[in-house]
This record gives sequence, C-alpha cells and structure tokens, in this order.
Amino acid sequence: MTSLRDGVRVPKDDPRIEVNGQIDQLNAHLGIVRSMLGGDEVNQSLIHAVQHELMTVMSHIATPDSGVNPRELHSVELVQRLEQAIDQADYKGGFVVPGGGSRLAAFIHLARTQARTVERHMWSLHREHPVDSGIMVMMNRLSDYLFVLANDKE
Repeated sequence: MTSLRDGVRVPKDDPRIEVNGQIDQLNAHLGIVRSMLGGDEVNQSLIHAVQHELMTVMSHIATPDSGVNPRELHSVELVQRLEQAIDQADYKGGFVVPGGGSRLAAFIHLARTQARTVERHMWSLHREHPVDSGIMVMMNRLSDYLFVLANDKE
C-alpha cells in the first residue's frame, strides 16, 4: 500500500500511482533532454516549465476524487506555448527513424514516446478518476512538440 495526497491509502498498483510513475519517468527523460540542449534558451525554458507543470499534474492525480488540490494548473497556458513552438518549428515532414541523427534527437524521441505512454495511461485513468481536460490536451501537444523538436535537432 501507498498513500495519495491527504493520506488516503491505495494499493501500489492503483492506476493513479501507475500514471504518476509514468509521469515521473517522463520528467526524468525531459531532464536529460534539457541538460543536452546547451544554449537553446527557448526550448530549455519551455521544457523546464513543462517539468514544473508535470509535478503539479502528479499532485492533482494523487489527490483523492473527494479532495481539493490547492496547486494551480497551468496546462492551458502551456498548451499555447507548445502550439506556438510547434508552429514555429522547421518541420521537414515524413517518417522519422529515431537514432538516425544526433544523440540529442534520440533522447528527445525517447521522451516523446514516454509522453505518449503517459497520455495512454491517463486516458485509462480518466475512465475511473476524471483527469482535468487541460492536462489531457497538454500531454497530447507535448508529444507533438517533442516530435518536431527531435526533427529540428537531427
């Protein structure tokens, strides 16, 4: 057993614990990517903001359905920033085989696939424990952003 926020005890395989573990893994992948971006201040800043939001998302997911979470979500604002970055990217189009370019691009693809895993698990969780729609959209746009970023860093 483990605890949600407010001390509610749940089994270790509770879907909320699983999703938070997947988000934690995504956040670690994003940390690797951010550490490799060097002087790319724009993407460094955006990924750092996403990492902070993921911590807030984890807190919301760990809040029992009957509980109130005081941490404010910024997912809607982040979706706007992600979409702007996607629109400004020099996406060349086509099928991409991860690992064919730079090491940085390969790590970004790893983060992208983990973002997709989180999104799938969140949809499963959402059936039992509703997840804020802004979070769901943010996760979808995050993987799209990571795709175009990896393409840019090839």
